[in-house]
Amino acid sequence: MPTNHLVHETSPYLLQHAHNPVNWYPWGPEALELARRENKLIFLSIGYAACHWCHVMEQESFENDEVAETLNRDFVSIKVDREERPDLDEIYMNATMLYTGGQGGWPMSVWLTPDLKPVFAGTYFPPENYAGRPGFKTLLEAIAQAWKEKREELEAQAEQVTGALSSMHEGEKSEPIPLERIAAIARRMEEAYDPVYGGLPGGGANKFPPSMSMEVMLREYHKSGDRPLLSCVELTLEKMGNGGIYDHVGGGIHRYATDSRWLVPHFEKMLYDQALVSSIYLDGYQATGRRVFAERARGIFDYVLRDLRSPEGAFYSSEDADSEGMEGKFYIWTLEQVQEVLGEEDAALFASHYDITEWGNWDHPGDAHVPAGPKNILQVVRPIETIARLKGQEAGDLEARFAEMRRKMFEARSKRPRPGLDDKVLCGWNGLMIAALAKGAAVLDKPAYGEAATSAAEFIVTNMQRDGRLLATYGKGRARLNAYLTDYAFLIEGLLALYEWRGEQRWLDEALRLTNVAIEYYWDHQKGGFFFTASDHEPLIHRSKISTDSAIPSGNSVMLSNLHRLSVLLGRNDLAEKAAQIIHVFAGAIEKNPLAYDRMLAGIQSWHEGLVEIAILGQGGDPRTRELVRTLYRGYLPNKLVVRAEQADDRLPLLTGRGLIDGRPTAYVCRNYACRKPTTSPQELSEQLGFVAAVPA
Repeated sequence: MPTNHLVHETSPYLLQHAHNPVNWYPWGPEALELARRENKLIFLSIGYAACHWCHVMEQESFENDEVAETLNRDFVSIKVDREERPDLDEIYMNATMLYTGGQGGWPMSVWLTPDLKPVFAGTYFPPENYAGRPGFKTLLEAIAQAWKEKREELEAQAEQVTGALSSMHEGEKSEPIPLERIAAIARRMEEAYDPVYGGLPGGGANKFPPSMSMEVMLREYHKSGDRPLLSCVELTLEKMGNGGIYDHVGGGIHRYATDSRWLVPHFEKMLYDQALVSSIYLDGYQATGRRVFAERARGIFDYVLRDLRSPEGAFYSSEDADSEGMEGKFYIWTLEQVQEVLGEEDAALFASHYDITEWGNWDHPGDAHVPAGPKNILQVVRPIETIARLKGQEAGDLEARFAEMRRKMFEARSKRPRPGLDDKVLCGWNGLMIAALAKGAAVLDKPAYGEAATSAAEFIVTNMQRDGRLLATYGKGRARLNAYLTDYAFLIEGLLALYEWRGEQRWLDEALRLTNVAIEYYWDHQKGGFFFTASDHEPLIHRSKISTDSAIPSGNSVMLSNLHRLSVLLGRNDLAEKAAQIIHVFAGAIEKNPLAYDRMLAGIQSWHEGLVEIAILGQGGDPRTRELVRTLYRGYLPNKLVVRAEQADDRLPLLTGRGLIDGRPTAYVCRNYACRKPTTSPQELSEQLGFVAAVPA
């Protein structure tokens, strides 16, 4: 079996390619110097472990001896895990979209000059010519020939593309977008949503969970009372949660749906999706009181704690879409398989709820990797309440019966070969999950979620720092790679969520320390805003300053909220000024393309409206304190800032001079440090917060 230079890497994705006949190198000085010394083009292939088409291209091309011979002769081949090197992924994905007219994706295939400028780019290529498109073999020969005979033309083209990359993400300083404009953008989002199945159509029929745009609409609903905005979010959460994109047997959310009805997912499960989607389900639960939204959040959390949690308490990156060489095989069922697990009577009941038939609901035409035959993806087509009425049974009794059936189905599925696990730990994605779990602990009143978040935070601050600075990734027992802005932003957000959940000062202290590090190494001291990479990062062809929100929020969007919250918590005007600078520096770009700035818009709205500052004083173990805390989360209040302590604390403005009333746990509700009458009554606290409890007490 051949072995290449990836064999010593820690990324599961890179290790998957360590025995290809292609002489792969990781990105680093050795490969880059070789390209310069031999004046060869670099073939840069970027993907990730859970990527279905990355596996396909590996099987078709990178395990092919003929392809490997061409790559090894004419190019220096570098393989990159996009999750470890989002800096490279961002730069060369933008280049790919310039070359393809806006089509991006993974695997990403980019050819670079020895000075790292892109001469050509695309995504997946079949090995042979197909339907008028050149195959990978043909393309390799043509690019190698052009480098020999038309080098100056290629270099000139690469220079043009590099210049275009340098102009991206440049802020256009302007006045902040007013609240009225954000309200209009929220209504524009609502109009763009699918009125039947919810969500925003992506490329073709694809639909990704639109967590951040739903947050903008929920916030505007909270401010204006505009019911269509709430209805749009409610419809989307309902249809997503009933569709095949949600794993009804094991919990968790798949990456996206390939159809408008949310039935057929792209089956990979990413940690960041679990964090973002669970969080918006919690918001939906608070806004509507619908128990099913809480159940979906619990299903996601329980999946993460069961299947994506390392023995040390951190969270792994993803699970693959494929098992046994087939996408989705782990998750699909035939009617006969369900009958074998549940028996005829229960199987018929289960099938009526989850759309399981003898002919199947998924044929996946045109994919040679999926065998023929009836296949069913579980989706809810008939509510349990409807089935209960038809059968004359109590819905609660039937729900218990379905829970037992799902348990049996889960046990049977657990015996199947599992999809591949990407067991590297990413600092930023863990930060997102820490924030979601801390929020879940508060909203669902389940301390186990907060304890899991605490364990993950302790792992990262203990094992993923060097000289007081974060490292981006951890695997095979070691942390490596300088962190990116998103690592700082997401972890700070998670630490602040942990601080609000339990009031432990250590998490606020660490959040502030990391914020100071981010300002020192990532802040643009000339124009404002944060760069994606540190000032002492490896030189690349462009130092990006990313503000647009994509599958995950941008570091600038999250740092805006972090700086705002810290400025209020600590009474720090300097942090408030930096938050304002972020808003100003990107205001012009937001105005031109507002739908690309969901999370940023939420942060700007919060900045305009200000935070509702809530201080709870009382012993943590006192049931009266716990009841006051629970009250905070029984309705939807997006701009709240919670501080918990046993007694007054002059280190924090919100706790200065505060005291208990008659020795009883006491709540203070304030805005701009001006407080309403302190109260010991949960009912009065609820009234001061301005909501009638939507979530059951």
